[in-house]
Amino acid sequence: MRNADKLKNLLELEIIPDLEAAIDALFEAIDKSKNASKAQKEDLEEMREMRTECFAIVEELGRNELDDEEVDELLAELVDMKTEEE
Repeated sequence: MRNADKLKNLLELEIIPDLEAAIDALFEAIDKSKNASKAQKEDLEEMREMRTECFAIVEELGRNELDDEEVDELLAELVDMKTEEE
């Protein structure tokens, strides 16, 4: 499997669903408290930006706009980030 395929799978099957779950959980917490703290607003904005960036990367992969070096760097960075979470 090419690294581009690995990156696309990682984004679509793990990173984006994890971000969406975290966004949903944050919305629930905000809804329960009826008020969002400044930290919650900042976290929500950051997660939304990350999700948007992930979707953009998936689109770029679909159009073959990323060279192998960029793909390798992104894949390594995301794998490291995912490994730190666990």
